Amino acid sequence: MTTEEMIEQHTRPLAMELEYAEDPQQRLIEEKPGDATTTAEPRSKKEQIIALYESGVTDIAQIVRQVAARPSYVAQVLQGVGLITGYFDLYTTTAREQNVYSRFFRNVLSFKTIEAARESVRRIDRLYNYFERLGDRAGQHQAMVLALTGKNRARWSGKQEESEVFNEWLTAH
Repeated sequence: MTTEEMIEQHTRPLAMELEYAEDPQQRLIEEKPGDATTTAEPRSKKEQIIALYESGVTDIAQIVRQVAARPSYVAQVLQGVGLITGYFDLYTTTAREQNVYSRFFRNVLSFKTIEAARESVRRIDRLYNYFERLGDRAGQHQAMVLALTGKNRARWSGKQEESEVFNEWLTAH
């Protein structure tokens, strides 16, 4: 395959996603006769997502466009009802297994209060140091990812002081 063919192959889906990203206010549910999204009564986004997936629309981006929802929400709904597996992002619970390191970090992350954030950072730091002693750079990286997740979740929850606790640890490492 030539470079031009590869670019052409990857440009079409990218252009579709960029078009979607340009004007989020234009995203509306596409209703067509016989479409799974058409009902006599309005359905919740969750119901629409499940119905679309079960009707054969398995592309997350396409479902996102049709129901005007965040990709993480669509994936979380589909994973919650068992239609997809293995999805995780910033807002996925850390209690779910994501990789071989997940069991070490289960229920470590908390930012309910500043003290809870500090305790999380202490636990993350202990695990980081443990993996450092083992020479396990991937384990150390996982500790840093969890601290970054804590920082971002706290930040986007309006908890700036708690976010800063994680940020200080990250800056030091």
